[in-house]
Amino acid sequence: MSYRFATLAAVLTAALALTGCHAAKALLPPNLRPPAEDPGDPLKIAQLHLQQATPCCSSFADFSYRSLLPWQPQKFTLGSGSMVANLNGTKSYFLAFRLPTGMKLPYRVALKSELNGRWLHSSYLFAPTIVLLDDGFQPIRFDDIRLCEHMGWSDETTGAFGSFKIASDKAHYLLVYSSADQQAGKTYWEQSPASFSTTTAATLQMSSTGSFSIPHGPDGSLWIGVMNSTYQKAIDSAVCGKAPTGNGLLNDLPLPWSGKSSSPS
Repeated sequence: MSYRFATLAAVLTAALALTGCHAAKALLPPNLRPPAEDPGDPLKIAQLHLQQATPCCSSFADFSYRSLLPWQPQKFTLGSGSMVANLNGTKSYFLAFRLPTGMKLPYRVALKSELNGRWLHSSYLFAPTIVLLDDGFQPIRFDDIRLCEHMGWSDETTGAFGSFKIASDKAHYLLVYSSADQQAGKTYWEQSPASFSTTTAATLQMSSTGSFSIPHGPDGSLWIGVMNSTYQKAIDSAVCGKAPTGNGLLNDLPLPWSGKSSSPS
C-alpha cells in the first residue's frame, strides 16, 4: 500500500513540475480557487446592462400595483429581464405592490438584500428605496433604506436587513426601487470565523477575517414582506457599522476608585 501511495505522489509531483501553476490550479476544487482571471467587473457589467435597458415607467401612475405585499418576506430577483423604471433621471429595476387593507396600524415591512457574487471582495447588493403612495398615486413618503448585516445560522437569517414602518391610513401602494444615492452607496459588512453561517455555500462565499464595505449595485435578490419574528430577531441583532472604541466597561462605570459619581453633583 505504501509503495502505491509513493508512486502516486511521484506521478503528481512530476505532473506539477511539467505543467506548472496551471495544473496546480486545476487540481483545486473550484470553491477553493481565487477568482478566475478577470472576466470583467461584475458590478460594471450589471450597471452597463441597466443603462442599456429601455424604461417602461417614469411616473408613479405608470406602474402596475396588482401584486399584494407578501404577508411574510418573500424573495424577488431583480436584474436582466426585469422591467426598468426611470425616476428622477435614474434607471432602476423595481417592485410594485398594493398594501393589504384592514391591517392594524402601524405595522412594519421587512427587507433583506442578498450578496450578489461568489466572492466577498467582488460582491455587491441591491439597496432599496421605498415610496409610499396614496390612492391617487401621489407619494407620501420616500426613504432610502439603511441596510445592516446579520450572519445567522441559515440562509434565511443571513444578509443585509432593513425595515420601515407603515403608520398612515393614506398609504395604499408601495414602490421599491434603488435611488441614485443608494446605487452609489455601500453597506458595512463584518466578517469573523464566529459569525459564519453553518451552511457550506454561505461559508465558501466569505472571507475568514476583516471588515468590508460592500458596494451597492443595480440588481440582485431582495426579500420583502410584512415583518415576521425571524426577520425581527435578525434586525434586532444586525450590525450596522463598526462599534465605537472606548476605554472599556470598567472605565465607564461609576466605581468608587474611578472618581466618577453615579448621580449628578
